[in-house]
Amino acid sequence: MDLRTLPVSRRIGLLVEALDGAVKTNKALATCADGDEMVEILLGASAKLGLGLTRRDLTETPPIRDWIWFKNNDPLVTVGDAMPRYRQDKAKDSSNEAPQQAAPERKRFLGLF
Repeated sequence: MDLRTLPVSRRIGLLVEALDGAVKTNKALATCADGDEMVEILLGASAKLGLGLTRRDLTETPPIRDWIWFKNNDPLVTVGDAMPRYRQDKAKDSSNEAPQQAAPERKRFLGLF
């Protein structure tokens, strides 16, 4: 069976399955500087598997499209500062200068809660 005759979404799915556990390829993808480098590696993997995917297929079809977007846009850092999101929340809470009101006492239910 010629894999090139399958729909693009199915060929992308086969590529994703092939990448699962491929340590060398995953390391190469993780160390890419940008999405274009990722596409080059993925095109090579597609050629080895005989999937016949194009650059356009990779950049327009999820989930690989999303991987490339994340690599290009660095989603864990917000625009304007270089602090990861999980640290921003902590910094915001600690810089709150207004005293916080004490939480109202909860009623206990059978002495448990």
